[in-house]
Amino acid sequence: PFSGGIRQREVFEFHPARAPAESHLKMAFLSLFRIGLLYLAASNLLLAHAAPTAPIQGQLLLPDGSDLNTTRITLNDGEQTTYTRPDGTFTFYHVPPGVHLLDVQSQFYHFSQVKVQLLEESMDAPKCIEYAFPGAPKTVAPYPILLTAHAKYEYFEKQQGFAFSSILKNPMMLMMIFSVGLMFVMPMMMDNLDPEDKERMQKQMEMQSDPQKMLSELMGGLTGAPAQAPVKKASGKSRKSRRD
Repeated sequence: PFSGGIRQREVFEFHPARAPAESHLKMAFLSLFRIGLLYLAASNLLLAHAAPTAPIQGQLLLPDGSDLNTTRITLNDGEQTTYTRPDGTFTFYHVPPGVHLLDVQSQFYHFSQVKVQLLEESMDAPKCIEYAFPGAPKTVAPYPILLTAHAKYEYFEKQQGFAFSSILKNPMMLMMIFSVGLMFVMPMMMDNLDPEDKERMQKQMEMQSDPQKMLSELMGGLTGAPAQAPVKKASGKSRKSRRD
């Protein structure tokens, strides 16, 4: 009895200490299991009510049929980005319904801009509209999208060679040709003039050669007084002779 009492006491002393730890572990496993079930149920509900998505596919080509380097393509100004494969094909995955703008970010070639419309009732057959450049008339594009480069970018201007027409475009050269022409034409015009007109032109040329005379003639014309002949200054010898 005494030994039996000891054994019962030992069980009574150690068993209550182990029971709380085991119960805590069971509760933790049960809570994790419940959280997992709730997560799966919530994800299934989200997938059931989520909007449908579809891929957008296309291909880039060059006019001469040569291979195109890897090119970056964006959707809606960078919301989604993809790159072309070696054969020029590309794909955007998980695109939601709506109107999407597709741009080809090429540094060497110019491609059209495409608007892609995805409707929930026809996600597998999107409608595409192509713009050769911003503001250009729209044209219907096929699907999958097939874009051919319109032109190649030229970053440097080609150096032009020598041409005689460029000489005639120079204003200094035109002035020179005009002055040389006057040198040959003016004598012919003078020969065909009347003697009175020729004398008048000679007087005008003399006045232009003498600024003082031309100024006096101009002042006389403004005031109405007759033009005075310019007074010549006496030289030093004449002054000495007068004194003598």
